[in-house]
Amino acid sequence: MIQKNSLIPPGEIVREALSRPTIFKNEEPLSLEWLPSRLPHRETQLRFLAELFRSVIDRPGTTSPKILVTGDIGTGKTVLTQRFGTDITRTAKTLKLNLQYIHINCREFRGSLFMILKRVLQNFTPQFPQRGFSSEELLHILLDQLESKNLHIILTLDEADVLIKAEGSTSLYNLTRIQEERPGRPVRLSLIVIIRELRNLDDLDRSTQSTLQRNVIRLDRYTISQLESILRERVELAFKEGTISEEVVEFIADMAAPAGDARYAIELVWRAGKYADTETSREVKAEHVRAAAQSVYPVMRTDYAQHLNQHEKLLLLGLARTLERTQETYASMGETEIAYKMACEEYKEPYRAHTQVWKYVQTLSATGIISTQPSTAGFRGKTTLLGLPTAPASAIRRWLESSLVRRP
Repeated sequence: MIQKNSLIPPGEIVREALSRPTIFKNEEPLSLEWLPSRLPHRETQLRFLAELFRSVIDRPGTTSPKILVTGDIGTGKTVLTQRFGTDITRTAKTLKLNLQYIHINCREFRGSLFMILKRVLQNFTPQFPQRGFSSEELLHILLDQLESKNLHIILTLDEADVLIKAEGSTSLYNLTRIQEERPGRPVRLSLIVIIRELRNLDDLDRSTQSTLQRNVIRLDRYTISQLESILRERVELAFKEGTISEEVVEFIADMAAPAGDARYAIELVWRAGKYADTETSREVKAEHVRAAAQSVYPVMRTDYAQHLNQHEKLLLLGLARTLERTQETYASMGETEIAYKMACEEYKEPYRAHTQVWKYVQTLSATGIISTQPSTAGFRGKTTLLGLPTAPASAIRRWLESSLVRRP
């Protein structure tokens, strides 16, 4: 679709491309980091979240809400909580209440409560020591810091599925119960836990499950009409007038509708606009959208892959190669581990032991990049079967082979 212009000297291609006119007027509203001023189709959930935290504003120090937000990929969990955090912080400031909202992605910190708490503490004490404490000690230090600063915080743990897979019940149990060890003192730590599926709570003890399931906000998948209205708002903000027709907006919404994934829809419209600009087209056409869809599988999107380490990518490569070769739905853990070791040799990486490889599998499973299930009849002995639910094995293999860096 993108054609080379042989008349342009190689050294002039970038300068020439950047000097062309663009159909964008502001790309920021199509960024996944952009926080909209309003949340179409999530107003009810935002209002309910505010009600659950009313006591933190009205009677600070008396209660510490613990809220669970759940929903599929692209249903607005992150943007809902970030919008709430921004708004409640602004409200607290007008009331002269010392309150901070802190949003942490557990995947970025490898599902380690120690790393998460260290990051939170560095908000208040930039030179906080890197080592020498357990996560439980860090929790007590955090509460002492909050008390000394007369500060209340709302801590949001995004993608907490990774934390649960990595550390089981211990971390969330401590977070939800630590203030009970300090009777008679103001409670200053409130918690929002974001997970993809409620069944991931099955790995927690009953007490922690009960605490988190007391206040649940469930976000359903967006319908096609909801996706259309979200895209219309973004398109109006991001593109010059008349560059995307209503028909194309509906086409993109239709593509994203099976998963109800607004993130995917927004990324499609941005990438389609880039293809249009590359061709110096004055409008985004259906062919630009098709080209965008071919190049954007969910697992290969930046927000999904940016936190994968080298060995997780090598394991994923081994699984993709195995499934592409066998054309089966699943590969056994043993088959995948052999392919992983071969990939490590190819990229000159010392391969990890089985226990560590299993941890990689749990991380990839928690983030939805791979699927796991127990073996069924036809497999010798008991094993775990691994699959790729989000993209063709060949596409994942090509993506990894183009992004992995070989050691010299």
